[in-house]
Amino acid sequence: MNPTRRRSRLTTARVALAVALAVVIVRWQFLDIATVTSDSMAPTVCTGDTVLVARLDHPSTVGVDDIVTFPSPQDGGQTIKRVVAVAGQSVAIHDAELVVDGRTFDEPYVDHASIDGVYTGTVTVPQVSLFVLGDHRETSIDSRGYGPIPTTVINGRLLWGPPWTC
Repeated sequence: MNPTRRRSRLTTARVALAVALAVVIVRWQFLDIATVTSDSMAPTVCTGDTVLVARLDHPSTVGVDDIVTFPSPQDGGQTIKRVVAVAGQSVAIHDAELVVDGRTFDEPYVDHASIDGVYTGTVTVPQVSLFVLGDHRETSIDSRGYGPIPTTVINGRLLWGPPWTC
């Protein structure tokens, strides 16, 4: 075999190995791939969808409208919900409309007709906590049931999901 061709193949093999190693390290340290097992976030994220989630070492960086993952307070299984309020904010639902700090929050992804007439009392989110809701409010079990969740339990933020809706 020609020495130049041999060096070229060896270089290609080294580059391929380095790329594969980098992918493994990034995946192991920073990213998770998850399959959604409920319809609580439909139509944004649907049952059976595979999503890419960034692991969070500092969940204090999570903000309103982020979609996050955490262990369910009910059964410990991994769950995915949208952050609608952070520490110090007040949150309520009045006739299916989300109200944060006294202002109606625009939620084009929620089917308000399916939850028309739903009311929840005002809750002030405690320090180091988040109020999370599923986009499919009719079936979602979320902070309306189990209350605000501590930011310390947040283990991921949605990076990518399928570009379509259910």
